Amino acid sequence: MDLSAILPRSGGSSRRVLPLAAVTGVLTGVGVAGFEWLTREQIFERLLDTPLAVQALAPAIGLTVAALLLWYLGGRANPATSDEYIKNFHEAGQPMDLRKVPARMLAGVATLGTGGALGFEGPSLYLGASIGTALQRVRGPAPRREDSKVLMVAGAAAGVAAIFKAPATGAVFALESPYRDDNARRMLLPALLAAACGYVTAVAFLGTDPLFTVQGSPPFDFRELGGAVVLGLLCGFGARGFAWSLDRAKRVAAGVGPLVRVPIAGAALCAAALVSAWLYGDDLALGSGYRTLAWVTEPNHALPLIGALFALRLVATTATVAGGGVGGLFIPLVIAGALLGDG
Repeated sequence: MDLSAILPRSGGSSRRVLPLAAVTGVLTGVGVAGFEWLTREQIFERLLDTPLAVQALAPAIGLTVAALLLWYLGGRANPATSDEYIKNFHEAGQPMDLRKVPARMLAGVATLGTGGALGFEGPSLYLGASIGTALQRVRGPAPRREDSKVLMVAGAAAGVAAIFKAPATGAVFALESPYRDDNARRMLLPALLAAACGYVTAVAFLGTDPLFTVQGSPPFDFRELGGAVVLGLLCGFGARGFAWSLDRAKRVAAGVGPLVRVPIAGAALCAAALVSAWLYGDDLALGSGYRTLAWVTEPNHALPLIGALFALRLVATTATVAGGGVGGLFIPLVIAGALLGDG
């Protein structure tokens, strides 16, 4: 196999790409493992043991802390993580601004640790891309401008692979999200290597337990096939509506000051938590959504309860984004699709 077709065209320095991609993956795996350990295990899971009133108020506190971190530590940085990666990918020759990384990552801890209804994948991807950018500077300037993002993409792939515990998914996600032209094929091998190294490193700390377990062998016939078609159409329309609501929420986060948007978003999240506790005996509306997936896999849910939880999750995710929270949007979409499928 001719590797020249999928390696960056960087002259003699191309021999350093794969070793640096592996180092990027390892460092990203350690960083993502630490981020998840701190955010999920040390903050969020302990929050679940507190009274309901504390759980309901915690997201507003988290949004407040995130706003302060982004404003003061980040120099008025916006809360974008995955969007920042995609934007910078297309700025050939312009490295990612690493000065805002500490503020965004700490704001992610504040948002997700206190129950913000976003995913861990956004900060994980952003952390990996930042590590890759830093190592790209060690490698030195690339002779070709399109090769200047190789290690950034490799780090993004490692971040997604580490948080999802899925190496192939990490590489595909990092390449597909910003892809526009054929130059990305030369980033494939470094991305795959970094994703594999990031996965192995992260699971060495976090274990290999899946994010959620699917068991059994359900029957499959033409009814299931037809249902899958209908579900796909519903998810497609739902995704468009979800994207519309998030676009409006992002505009609010960018155009409304934190003194206004944070209290309103916090009140919406508090209300969602209280309604969820009343309907389900548990706060399923907040958090990244893995507990909601566990609820979905339980049998015999009434359709109104499924619809109500779908609406609560949509409100909570939109409010978290509008309030300036830092987190990913892929997992909220997965949760929404799972709820539609359960219905």
